[in-house]
Amino acid sequence: MKVLNLIARLLDYPSDELVAHLDELTNWVAESEDLDAPLRDMLLAFISHYECMDALDWQSEYDGLFERGRAVSLHIFEHVHGESRDRGQAMVDLTARYRSAGLELNERELPDYLPTYLEFCATQGEEAYGWVHDITHVIALLSARLSKRESPYHLLMDSLLLMAGVFVDLTALKEEVANEERDDTPEALDKIWEEEVVSFTGANNCDQSITRPSAAQLRDGQPLTWAPSAKDAAQNSAQPAPQE
Repeated sequence: MKVLNLIARLLDYPSDELVAHLDELTNWVAESEDLDAPLRDMLLAFISHYECMDALDWQSEYDGLFERGRAVSLHIFEHVHGESRDRGQAMVDLTARYRSAGLELNERELPDYLPTYLEFCATQGEEAYGWVHDITHVIALLSARLSKRESPYHLLMDSLLLMAGVFVDLTALKEEVANEERDDTPEALDKIWEEEVVSFTGANNCDQSITRPSAAQLRDGQPLTWAPSAKDAAQNSAQPAPQE
């Protein structure tokens, strides 16, 4: 499960501490016998790219990529529920799932933040990749959009897809997102500020046109679900919390 924690750290904001230990991460990935060659190559390519970049430049790039607009947001429910009322309930349910696993969130963290979710997955033993599998529709969308922006961060999304064992037709998905308008340009951000209004009516503002992999693009043909079945949830809640 160390690789899930590694990807979680690499997806999080590039702190000075992370930058200072990139060489150690390179050695661990290169020498790990638990990683298949394709996965190892993708992780090494990502780390190598940012090893050559100044820390401030990396941090600035990260802010520009993930903190502007919503298309490549690292908050899972942004791509599932948009701004609908369902998002709030999903947050509550996911927080409860974390607590049932013996985990507590930092007060500043949102439960659907992808690095946080991956840290949770890493505590779930044999079920870890099942939890990753459940959000592969979001991961595939992020991969396609990050590839469109020529960002190395798509390598981390592709690594997660590989680990989850879901083979997505990314070529077809990239063709679908190719015509999407960028939402992180100054013009787009100004338009959002001008047009967005605060609503307390609970109206469903979720964008129904959001692109997701089709059944044909998800080659394993299995339907993707967000939460485990009621039976699995009951079993999980009956299990003791993992020991740290």
